[in-house]
Amino acid sequence: MTARTPLEVTALRARGILDSRGYPTVEVTAVLGDGARLVAAAPAGASTGEHEAVEVRDHGPEYGGRGVRRAVRNVDGEIAALVTGRVWESIDELDAALGALGGTPGYSRLGANAVVAVSIAAARGFAHAAGAELHAWIAGRLGTAERLPVPHFNVLNGGAHAVNGLDFQEFMIAPVDAGTEEHAVQVGAEVYHALAAVVRERYGTAGLGDEGGFAPPISDPRVALDLLLTAIEAAGHTPGVDRVAIALDPAANGFHLGSGRYRIDGRELDDEGLTGYYRDLIEHYPIRSVEDGFAEDDPHGWATQAAALLGRVQLVGDDLYVTDPARIRDGAAHGYTDAVLIKPNQIGTVSQTFDAIRAAREAGMACMVSHRSGETADTFIADLVVGSGVGQLKSGAPARGERVAKYNRLTEIEIDHPALPYGLA
Repeated sequence: MTARTPLEVTALRARGILDSRGYPTVEVTAVLGDGARLVAAAPAGASTGEHEAVEVRDHGPEYGGRGVRRAVRNVDGEIAALVTGRVWESIDELDAALGALGGTPGYSRLGANAVVAVSIAAARGFAHAAGAELHAWIAGRLGTAERLPVPHFNVLNGGAHAVNGLDFQEFMIAPVDAGTEEHAVQVGAEVYHALAAVVRERYGTAGLGDEGGFAPPISDPRVALDLLLTAIEAAGHTPGVDRVAIALDPAANGFHLGSGRYRIDGRELDDEGLTGYYRDLIEHYPIRSVEDGFAEDDPHGWATQAAALLGRVQLVGDDLYVTDPARIRDGAAHGYTDAVLIKPNQIGTVSQTFDAIRAAREAGMACMVSHRSGETADTFIADLVVGSGVGQLKSGAPARGERVAKYNRLTEIEIDHPALPYGLA
């Protein structure tokens, strides 16, 4: 484990920058005692869980109410006063102080968008002070073996991420058998371009959703899955759960009608019917993972799905858990899923993100590290997924700068550390 090294921050300041959807988010620059300058930026989600940490927005006329001047002032004011002028022994100590300063659940006063950017900058600072690469420092904090992940490329968008009739939010391809990160990225890009050609030929357009995936005018998830199979094969690859697999994020909050009722492509289903719908898809397509198959407030649905599908496909909780260790432990106790999505800005700090990964590991649950729909060029999650060794990442399509920044960081790590294994944990 990397030895703990104290951190001195001599200056901390923030500014508003645009995320990938053209809305402001918070970027933080920390200046260390040795003069090093470390930068971090907060992402933002469009599809958010009810229990996520809370962003601070201005709610004024600028940017349709989504300005971040208040959050920036919070960093430049009381957060900077807290963080600078003292020596911090650990990221846990600094993050705990941020929580105490906020004094509200979910960072609703300071803003999770302010706090997570400060915490990520501090994590980079601790790694720098220790003379370690960020992913290695993370592995040291978590006591994990580093691993290059299987990337899950969101190549078809629907739901809250696209203007089309698809109720399911994400259709991903995962090069499970790629062998190396470089080859996985190659496969992802080849399938993405093959899919572009198929979509243009059939629909005359290849418009994009928030995460860089295509958003053709379709509504039936089966049509989307057929498009993926066609593109995988057209790119010269083999579909299969152990080859180029498919992963789904239905994001069921978006098509939940309430009281355990859901609507997909005009068809209304109850919990049992939706579970049967997923079972049918899994039987006919090489699907390895289903995320948020039920709404966060539908425990009967989650239990029904688990009873039918656990062991046949990876079941992932996102809005259900919001990277909260307590919610993860509760889900594990009920047996809702065997995997957890990890998003640092859902919970607020790097330390709490580490705690969520630990909670999942203790419960025997897998983890998948994830970006958000409103992203920046920040690559923290690439180092996080390698350092934590969880073996799975989703960061959107293999296109658009804010998405490929993460994939390019992974291949950079692989070049520098060729002995690191690739694949699912």
